[in-house]
Amino acid sequence: MINLVDTHTHLFVEEFNEDSDAAVRRAIESGVHRMCLPCIDASSVGLIKNMCTRYPGVCFPMIGLHPTEVGDDYLYQLEQMHSLLSSDPAYIAIGEVGIDLYWDTSRREWQLDAFERQICWARDTHLPLVIHSRNAFDELYSIMDAHRSDSLTGIFHCFSGTADEARSLLNFDGFMLGIGGVLTYKKSTLPKALIEAVPLERIVLETDSPYLAPVPHRGKRNESAFITHTAKTLADIYGVSVEQVAKITTANAEKIFTKIVS
Repeated sequence: MINLVDTHTHLFVEEFNEDSDAAVRRAIESGVHRMCLPCIDASSVGLIKNMCTRYPGVCFPMIGLHPTEVGDDYLYQLEQMHSLLSSDPAYIAIGEVGIDLYWDTSRREWQLDAFERQICWARDTHLPLVIHSRNAFDELYSIMDAHRSDSLTGIFHCFSGTADEARSLLNFDGFMLGIGGVLTYKKSTLPKALIEAVPLERIVLETDSPYLAPVPHRGKRNESAFITHTAKTLADIYGVSVEQVAKITTANAEKIFTKIVS
């Protein structure tokens, strides 16, 4: 059986309230034996830890403030989460953090400040970053470039950009690109970008469930079991077997998330 890692799944959100246990079982039956849970805000910390307690060695927690959740209380939320990070060695990454200027640009400066602070967490703890970026490539690149000497590692989550953007992000040697269901969409430009610019050794698989379900489940709730469709599409793009995709992307995930290695 293949051995896959879903590097980004929101198993703890309300969309899974009725069947989170069944979703975990379906994932394992599909060959997805480890699932990494990104944090959204302070209120999601307990939900994530509950999932990880129920599924030790299968579900793994991250901690961080999602950029769309950065509001006028963001410093208080960051203080709460930093305290938890300092006292609990279970966290595998700082995430999901970053910059999102798609919906609202009025909180841009707060988002940049929150991102900077959490980059410092990653630097000080030697944990990887899981980075969300939407309509903010220039801001993201500028901040990351300023921290180039900090030996950061991590994942640029949900990459769906151009070959040129991929090349720019891969200039950060310690980072992988997170690839999900968007890869399978008929009009996606991502396959061409990957072939032109991204070696398989710089890719990790993710679902971002319950969002962005791959074909043939597009439009439905996504879940970790569906990552196999993305793996198959990736295999077709690179002209290798699904088993090879699983082997390489799992090794990549373990390289980034060293705490998930048993």
